[in-house]
Amino acid sequence: MLDRIKSFKKIDAHSHIGVFGSWSNVSITAEELIADMDEYNVEKAVISTFPIKESIEAVDKYPDRLIGAAWVNPMEKDALDIIKDAVKNHGFKGIKLHPLSQAYLPNDECVFPIAELAGELDIPLMIHTGHPPFSLPWSVAQLADIYPDVKMVMIHMGHGNGMYVQSAIDMAKKYPNLYLETSGMPMHTKIKEAYEQVGADRIMWGLDAPFHHPTVEMQRTIVSGLNDSQLEDVFYNNAKKLLKL
Repeated sequence: MLDRIKSFKKIDAHSHIGVFGSWSNVSITAEELIADMDEYNVEKAVISTFPIKESIEAVDKYPDRLIGAAWVNPMEKDALDIIKDAVKNHGFKGIKLHPLSQAYLPNDECVFPIAELAGELDIPLMIHTGHPPFSLPWSVAQLADIYPDVKMVMIHMGHGNGMYVQSAIDMAKKYPNLYLETSGMPMHTKIKEAYEQVGADRIMWGLDAPFHHPTVEMQRTIVSGLNDSQLEDVFYNNAKKLLKL
């Protein structure tokens, strides 16, 4: 199984670097993440940090391996300037929102200027989903309805709750600008279901380092029931297309 896992070239659509204390008690440096990437045939990884400084430094240092997603708090007045600087001066290719950790709803008015900027820059808006009350798939879908021309990725595609996983798939079926990312989602069968029902180009693999071990996230995708060509889409092709790599 390990050899098969390593045989697929990958782009990690969602990870972090840094120290995460409190309940999670995990950490990873940019160099440690890249070492894992080398071991498991991961060509590039999308990273985000809050505050953004650490990810800017990492992307500037390793531009061929790390892709930046500008994590901002939309309630802070400098959020738009942070995004513009990250994209223009550091080559960031996405925007990251974490409504749960910063206590706002994805469809709150404070998010509207962020979504509008994502549309102007033509980059995806990547939104943590799966936990009440601030990051449920229905709220992300409402934002997708308001901004149909903005590509939005539901990070974790509902996360650990089966009802939220199903709702993420259902919402993505309804709104063609919604994409799904797999990290932390426990149901291997839902990866194949999303591929077949949402769209072959709208589901992508992620690691969510340092919270998960690479082999755990990779094996779930490997055993989902997809054939090799379909696995190549999930592991590599879809993120490459979305991020214009």
